[in-house]
Amino acid sequence: MGIVTPAVVVCSVLLGSLIFSPFLTAASKNPTYFNIGGVLSNNVSEFHFQETIAHVNFDNHYVPRGTTYYATAIQMDANPIRTALSVCKYLIAHRVYAVVVSHPLTGDLSPAAVSYTSGFYHIPVIGISSRDSAFSDKNIHVSFLRTVPPYSHQADVWVDLLKHFGYKKVIFIHSSDTDGRALLGRFQTTSQNLDDDIDIKVAIDSVIEFEPGLVSFTEQLQEYKSAHARVYLLYASKSDAEVIFRDANLLNMTDEGYVWIVTEQALDADNVPVGVLGLKLEHATDERAHIKDSIYVLASALRDMNQTENITEAPKDCDNSGSVWETGKLLFQYIKKQILLHGETGKVAFDDNGDRINAEYDVINIQELGHATVVGQYLYNNEHNRMKLHLEKENIVWPGRPEKMPAGIEIPKHIKVLTIEEKPFVYVREIKNYIDEECAPDEIPCPHFNTTPKEDTRAFCCKGYCMDLLRELAKTINFTYNVSLSPDGQFGSYIIKNYTAGKKEWTGLIGELVADRADMIVAPLTINPERAEFIEFSKPFKYQGITILEKKPSRSSTLVSFLQPFSNTLWILVMVSVHVVALVLYLLDRFSPFGRFKLANTDGTEEDALNLSSAIWFAWGVLLNSGIGEGTPRSFSARVLGMVWAGFAMIIVASYTANLAAFLVLERPKTKLTGINDARLRNTMENLTCATVKGSAVDMYFRRQVELSNMYRTMEANNYDSAEQAIADVKTGKLMAFIWDSSRLDFEAAQDCELVTAGELFGRSGYGIGLKKGSPWADKVTLAILDFHESGFMEELDNRWILLGNMLSKCEQYEKTPNTLGLKNMAGVFILVAAGIMGGVGLIVIEVVYKKHQVRKQKRMELARHAADKWRGTVEKRKTLRATIAAQKRLKANGLNDGGSVSLSVEALPRSVIDMPSPVRAWPGGCDVRQRSPIPLPLPDAADMIV
Repeated sequence: MGIVTPAVVVCSVLLGSLIFSPFLTAASKNPTYFNIGGVLSNNVSEFHFQETIAHVNFDNHYVPRGTTYYATAIQMDANPIRTALSVCKYLIAHRVYAVVVSHPLTGDLSPAAVSYTSGFYHIPVIGISSRDSAFSDKNIHVSFLRTVPPYSHQADVWVDLLKHFGYKKVIFIHSSDTDGRALLGRFQTTSQNLDDDIDIKVAIDSVIEFEPGLVSFTEQLQEYKSAHARVYLLYASKSDAEVIFRDANLLNMTDEGYVWIVTEQALDADNVPVGVLGLKLEHATDERAHIKDSIYVLASALRDMNQTENITEAPKDCDNSGSVWETGKLLFQYIKKQILLHGETGKVAFDDNGDRINAEYDVINIQELGHATVVGQYLYNNEHNRMKLHLEKENIVWPGRPEKMPAGIEIPKHIKVLTIEEKPFVYVREIKNYIDEECAPDEIPCPHFNTTPKEDTRAFCCKGYCMDLLRELAKTINFTYNVSLSPDGQFGSYIIKNYTAGKKEWTGLIGELVADRADMIVAPLTINPERAEFIEFSKPFKYQGITILEKKPSRSSTLVSFLQPFSNTLWILVMVSVHVVALVLYLLDRFSPFGRFKLANTDGTEEDALNLSSAIWFAWGVLLNSGIGEGTPRSFSARVLGMVWAGFAMIIVASYTANLAAFLVLERPKTKLTGINDARLRNTMENLTCATVKGSAVDMYFRRQVELSNMYRTMEANNYDSAEQAIADVKTGKLMAFIWDSSRLDFEAAQDCELVTAGELFGRSGYGIGLKKGSPWADKVTLAILDFHESGFMEELDNRWILLGNMLSKCEQYEKTPNTLGLKNMAGVFILVAAGIMGGVGLIVIEVVYKKHQVRKQKRMELARHAADKWRGTVEKRKTLRATIAAQKRLKANGLNDGGSVSLSVEALPRSVIDMPSPVRAWPGGCDVRQRSPIPLPLPDAADMIV
């Protein structure tokens, strides 16, 4: 093919214009020709640029009829100032609509000068060789796009490589320049977004950042030589990479077991070790291909813009600094939207920053010193519409030339294990004399973590479920260990510490594992999302949930417990029935014509009918099953009622006896709570204290459950530092409900039959072994635990440590065994008897006092009756005397005065009259008639004698 001169190109353009001139639309307001500028590295690239524009004018798919593109190209100067001046003088002055810029042969500032100058007027700039990450900053390079990806995009290929090899933990080494930090940021973002699959996420174990211009890198490498991760990702310039490879070789860090994956610049180092993997951008130096792709993308954007937008002429003067070309802003956006499916460099597309995406790479393997071999490609797959990695894994030579692919990690044989006291999983016993005394064969020494003998002279021994599990794990997957107790006695919570200036950190066991001060946690560690974000868990070794522990409610044995078999209403009806029946019996026996009859062989007296008192006594005697000695019904009708009452009494007594056995002997108390949904737990106004352990998995569960927020606010003030304290308070009744893991609470309920778990399990989860992110032991521990479940070993641990040899069944048997009645149950009966005794004594006292009162009253009545009798006799005698005196007076008045007349002197009265005792009342005049006086007294008148 002959060389095409610029004159020929111009003639072709003019000829094309003449051919399609009849089809031009004179009504169009947009320009009919567009100048495209080029700042290229050499004459050959300049020629390709002009040739491509000439050819595109004949492609109706990209250039509509009536539109013509013209090329205006200059060569780039190594001096960025002269380059900027040339852009103003030869490109902007010719009204270019866009600029295609290459890279200078020497220096790297000239493309930036083109971008600054053109970007000031918003003239789009398409770079075809500039890969610095600084060009992605749209605050500086406002209108810069490129058909080559920045160096930071190599992180996408790195992540796919690591995923393909199965490496999950790496050490990242990068320079502190813009490209190094951009590469790290993109790697971190891409590695965490891998199909949202936690099993394939890549974690950075350590980051080593260095200043460009290295002299030695030995100290940094020495620090990480003992790290678990053996996969090194390196971004460095050629000179810095040579220093790093030199020092790594001296430390034997390029031998077998290590993996090095590097960027394009580091791959150019002269001393790249054998086995290193690197990347090479395809078409990276093919300016001709990039020029063609950039012009076709630009032509597509102008075509789309010409159809919908009003295009104004481009700026023509760098001296006019006040003008802003709005069409340039629109053109930049149109270029970003273009997709060239079958470009010379593959699929051409841009991201939001104008950077090339879907760029294709070769995977390079150094198999001999200075000899690189392509072992794979990173290509765009049209079928899946994404980039795909194609790798010839069997052709890769690894460092040290091993027969199989390195594991990428150094698996330590000795592990630092942390645990915490939590019965029955871990029992801790303090050794009083740690010099002479040692741990028992079934115990493991477990001092407090991160303490020296000077700081803590105490020694401890641990045993239990988790310690047996640790022994079996060590035996199965072959590692040694030392066990330490949690430094603060807590599992760990994610809180803000005083010295972290508002940053959250983990405390307790989780904090030690996250800080890389321990390798494994073997404890009843609940698997939850908050912890899984920072540490790695094995598969659960025990499945459990959350439940509530409470003390069994005491029996409601009160002084009236013996009344429980019947309701209050029934007792009242029985009491009323007794007296109603007694009254009816009395009436029947009283009014029945056969209620009174003579007994045979008696003295002929007639027996009285049943009185009311006897009837009441009979009714109570039948009800209480006591013998009836006397006072029984005599009539047939009353005796029929008596038999019916006896049947009623038999049924009532039998029912009472049966119910008494159920209430006082076989009754087992139920739990106070029905479960987590109990209204007394949800209602914060109730006087019911519940709590859990601060910073525990249960505490985290309540914090993330919105419907339990009210309950959690009440619990938070009562939460304990440890489960031991809470369980002790439940036993003493200080705490009513303790919410904790079901395994521990089932164990406590098995030990103490007075404790019981309430309700169904909730918040189901499992206990797992905690490991660091990317731990090499994770898969092995998980496989071992699954094997333990299948072999029955975990069931043996459950029976030995949690169920305590079927202790739970013993409590169940105890629940079914009738209780022995005691004084507490029947105290009311004894008090009733005592009340009867006291009542009897009280009544006898009342009877005695009443009897004495009656006797005194009867004596007074007899004295009064005797005095009245004497008074009546005296009155009769005096009446007789008055009658005699009256008769004498009448005789005297009639003139009878003979010797037979009666003498009126006292001596003439009978002696009995003179000596008569005085009556109760005194005579008028105050004289006591009982006094005897030799002086004759005048006799009272007849009126005075009337009482």
